[in-house]
Amino acid sequence: MASVLARAHIAVLPSRGGEGLPKSLLEAAACGLALIAGDVPGCRDIVRDGETGILVPPGDVNALADAISRLAGDAGMREVMGIKARALVEEKYSEQLFVERMLGFYRRLLGERWPDASSWESAGGR
Repeated sequence: MASVLARAHIAVLPSRGGEGLPKSLLEAAACGLALIAGDVPGCRDIVRDGETGILVPPGDVNALADAISRLAGDAGMREVMGIKARALVEEKYSEQLFVERMLGFYRRLLGERWPDASSWESAGGR
């Protein structure tokens, strides 16, 4: 997928909603692409209208075509939006943050039963 995104200039997901935070938009943003997506929950988390991309009303093909035309014709806007999209992914959706959040969740779930690092290492864990 990275090789496909490396050849792209814009990522477009004309979503009508229902998929949560689309991984395809996260991957495109991580590759530094400007984004265009439906103005629906999930897509709004990564596409910040006018900042990381352009949001269009769901089902509005004219607005979608206009957004694609605007970005296709403005390399500077694409570049700035792509840089901001990548920064947003690094700031809010990095693998390190995901691991930290999951470990925090497990620690809260297990409470006092959470093993410390020394007991894990002595049991052969890494």
